This record gives sequence, structure tokens and C-alpha cells, in this order.
Amino acid sequence: MNDKLEELRSLAARAENRRTETGIPRVAMVQGRIPEHQLATVYEPMVNLILSGSKTMTVGERTFRYDPATYFVMSVDLPAVGSVHPDADGRPYLAVSLTLDPHVVGNLITDLPKPVGGTLRDGGFSVAPITDDMLDAWLRMLRLMLRPDEIAALAPAYEREILFRVLQGQLGWMLRDIALPETALSRIGVAIRWIRENFSSPLRVDDLAGMAALSVSAFHRHFKAVTALSPIQYQKRVRLLHARSMLLAGEGNATSVAFRIGYESANQFSREYARLFGRPPLKDIANLSQALGRNAA
Repeated sequence: MNDKLEELRSLAARAENRRTETGIPRVAMVQGRIPEHQLATVYEPMVNLILSGSKTMTVGERTFRYDPATYFVMSVDLPAVGSVHPDADGRPYLAVSLTLDPHVVGNLITDLPKPVGGTLRDGGFSVAPITDDMLDAWLRMLRLMLRPDEIAALAPAYEREILFRVLQGQLGWMLRDIALPETALSRIGVAIRWIRENFSSPLRVDDLAGMAALSVSAFHRHFKAVTALSPIQYQKRVRLLHARSMLLAGEGNATSVAFRIGYESANQFSREYARLFGRPPLKDIANLSQALGRNAA
């Protein structure tokens, strides 16, 4: 396993301290110290493999730690705060990811035998140790960076193999629940997508429960189990993360941005912004801009 990890590290060595495209559809990599604001974001559904260093991910009150030779599955869009750390010997954080396409997952599942038994489970993200078979699949995928003319023909097969290995593992139920419309995870995903696309609009939990075809009490229970947040908390996190990106890009001041993302009170916006990011908007953006300036230099 160590030899395979070393080859993967070598293949991903050109990754930068931001999402770095590989030329392979839906496959990306990242390395080193990642700017703070990039680690506080809404994460897309993905399979992420840690090659060196470690990462912590916090959603709501849940925190997971990911170490080398582990992978995590994120099955829904989740507003999260992360931090990355080098190895004890100084080797930087390095990871590769595969963004999940529900259609690819769904087509794969239809070609496989249905699981026997099992229970309905909730959960939007979790971590597990990597297996040799999954490492082999990732190696075949990343070697395509050296043979780009083979990507179109072989990447879809290797993507299916990676997903197949996940399905075989202890987190396989998460992939199945993405693609099966009758599961609680899939139903909650419908509501999550609505919130993400309409985050500045007023939120009515009754309407969201109707979208998910669940009672209000069941919707609350499953939503919290999947996201570690209530629907209102989820919307608030998404709003504040968008606000931070807008402020950092110079798309208005704190007051104008607050109203654009759906707040009716600029003071409430500033309080909740400071509660999430540790500083009020002006101080936070000034601090981030200074840090980004230092990194650019």
C-alpha cells in the first residue's frame, strides 16, 4: 500500500494550494496550505482521498479528521469549515477528489445486484480507511494525466471502478442513497438543492417538507441527521459563506451585501457573520485581504 500511495503522491505533486484541475473530468487535486476562506465553503458531493498530511472538517457540531490512506464521502452539498495540516515530517497536505455525478452513480447501481437487507440510515459525510483495490483504481485514474489522449476512452471506466470500490466499502450506503429516490438522504437532497439555489429567499419549512415528501417532524429529524444543521441554520451558513465571497471580491459593502443575500437587518448580519467567522465583516475581509497579499508576494 505504501508504494501505491507514493506513486499517487508523485502523480499529484503538481497540485497547487487551491483546487487544481487534472484534465480528467470531475477529478481535481490540492496541496499545501490552503487559504482560510477557501476551506470555509459549501462543499459539493465528492469522494476525497487524503495522500499526505491531514484535514479536519466541521459541519454543525460534527467534526471528522482525515489522515493519509483514508477517504471521505460527502453525499450532499454541505456548508463546512475545514483546516489542513502537514505530516509530522513536514510533508504538505495533499489530496485528490472525484466530484460525484448522481447520474453516473445511478447508472452504476442499476448494473449491480441489489443489496440484501440493510437499514435506512442518515448522514451527509463520513470517513473510512482506503483499500488496496480502491488505491489501484485511483492509480489508473491519475496515470491518465500522463496519457491525456486516453482520458476520453478510459476515464469513465476508472470513475465507475472508484465508485464501485466505494459501494463495496463501509460508506457504500451513502452512494446508494444518493441515487435512490425513495431514501431519506435523496429526499433531503431535494430540499438542500432548493435552499442553495434560493438562499436569499424566505424559507418555509412546511414547503421544504412537502418537496421532500416527508412530514414536518420527519423532515426536521432527517435534515439534521444528514447535515448536522437545522434548515434555518443551513440557510444561514450558505448565506454567510456567499456574503464572505462577495465582500472579498469587492461586490459591495457589508450593508448592501446583507440585503442582497436576504437579511432584513444589517446589524443582525454583522452579529451572525462575526459568530461564524470570528470577526465582524470589515475586520474579517481586511484580515483575509492582507493574508492573500502576503501569499501573493
